[in-house]
This record gives sequence, structure tokens and C-alpha cells, in this order.
Amino acid sequence: MPTEENTFATSAYIATSPETAFDYLCHLENLNEWTLFSRMKEQVDENTWLGTASGYQRNLYYHVRKIENQPFYGVEWHCGFEYNHYFQVYPVFVFPASYIEPDSDEAGVYFHWLSFVDPDRRTPMIMQGIETVHTSECRSLKGILERNEGHTEPAAGRYTIATDTIYIDAPLELGAEYIADLRNTDEWAHLLRSRGDVSSTSGEFLDEYDQTVKARYRKHALSSYYLIEQDYYYPDYGLYQRSPVLLIPCSYAFGNSSAGGFIQHRITFWKPGETPRHGKQQIEDYGAESMNIKRLLEAKAGNLETFARGMSYISAHS
Repeated sequence: MPTEENTFATSAYIATSPETAFDYLCHLENLNEWTLFSRMKEQVDENTWLGTASGYQRNLYYHVRKIENQPFYGVEWHCGFEYNHYFQVYPVFVFPASYIEPDSDEAGVYFHWLSFVDPDRRTPMIMQGIETVHTSECRSLKGILERNEGHTEPAAGRYTIATDTIYIDAPLELGAEYIADLRNTDEWAHLLRSRGDVSSTSGEFLDEYDQTVKARYRKHALSSYYLIEQDYYYPDYGLYQRSPVLLIPCSYAFGNSSAGGFIQHRITFWKPGETPRHGKQQIEDYGAESMNIKRLLEAKAGNLETFARGMSYISAHS
């Protein structure tokens, strides 16, 4: 499915505990073990190293920051050519299986690594190589953490992660207020119809087959961006569909103060080889909603020309 071309996501199930995965990701020197020759050479402060990198022909400063105020573990890795001046950000999230399915007895975690590349700074090699490198590095990370737990082959999870990402040319605060308000769902979710009173955070809907859906939204401020949890529960079938949504301003994602608008990144969970009998059936159902959100928000912001340019952020210098 087409998606925002400056954003790359990599995911894996890892048979380890959330605490173990989080602790490992918080220590930058562990990049020496699992990345494609990003090597930490000199520690600058508690959370920053000077090191080598595979994507650039020069050293980088690496910085790690824990993500606070969210219902699961997360960190950000930052990179740049100068100390305390970082132009690349990599948000990383660790979802316990019980987050996806509240009654799950699955012990592992779902690792999700988000990458952004500024169109004004990227090189052809970075664009052509990022998917290959990050996919292989993710496999390496999984192998190391599972080997430390005594596994001799890759462990299979019950779910896989699929994502839908789109650029929205509107102010972040406008987008966060609109998307986090459940009462607006009737405007952009074409497969749902509200039933009865719906508040800003909870309410009941009917789906395309007139099945009852109980929805709940929660907004979390994560320093420079927002996380919005969108939870849908089918009480007649005991089915949960959870879709955490990240709203990240382009100025932050690309380390470029002149970049306007924000990236909407929706994270979804699916059982391999199964099509749900209720709820969203495919990632395209989320994608259609996202295009509707983009259209409506850009109109509210007065940017009526941006929608025709497609799903991706385009630099003003392009």
C-alpha cells in the first residue's frame, strides 16, 4: 500500500521481557552488537556517544532519551554531526503482548522502530539502503535478545505489525485535538456509525454489519509529539482491535525547523494467516480513514492544494 515516503518502520516479535528489551535499548553501547557497524567510540555524557555510522562517511553523535508518559516502554535515538544538534530521530516502542490482547499469556514483546529521513538531507544510498539495513539489523537485535534467553532459533509471535503513515499539512495541535476527539469519528471513519451519546473519549458505534463496537480514545503528550490510543472492542465476540497513533511534527521528525505539518503514523496488529471476522479486515481500511483525516484537517487549516500532492511530505526546496 502506498505510504509516506520519508518514513520507514521496522518491527519484530522478540521472545524476551519488556523490561529486558527496554534496558538493552537504553544503552547506546549495545548498538555495537546488533547494528551494521554503528560503533560507539567515545562516551560524551551519560546518554551520548560519538561513533561511526554505516549511512554516512563521517562520525555521528548518538543520543538516547527515554519516552515518558505512555502505557508501554519506549526510547528515542537521535543522531547528528554536532553534539546536542541532532537531525535524525528514531522513536522505538516495546509493546508487551498484553497490550495488544489484554488477556494474552504470550510472554514476549513487539518491537517497533520508526525512522525519518529529511528530503533536504538524504542521499540516494540512504534512501535505497535504509529498508534493507534496518530490516537486517532488526533481525540481529531479535537474535541477540532471544539468544540471551536461551533460544537457538527465531521465536514466532502470535501477531505481526502493519503500519499506515501519511503526511498532513496542518498544525500539530489542530490535528491532535481533532483526532483524539472520538466525537469526530463519524466524519472520517466510513465503516463506523455512532449510536447514542458519544463523549470525547468513549462511546458506542455500529460497524458496517451493524455489530456493536465500544470505542475509547486516550491522548498522551510525549514531549515533542502525541500518542493517541484508539481502542475498539466488540463485546459480542470478545474482540479487541488496538491502534496506537503517533502524531509527529515534521520539524521534529526531520530536524528541520522549516518543515511544516506533521506525520500521522498508525500502528496495527494482525494475526498471521487470519482475516478478522469483525472490525478492520485489512491495513487498507486504516489507510482510507487516514486519507479522510488528511483531507478534512488540511481543509480546516486552509491548505486546499496539499491533498492533491499525495501522501508524503515535500520539501519547500524540491
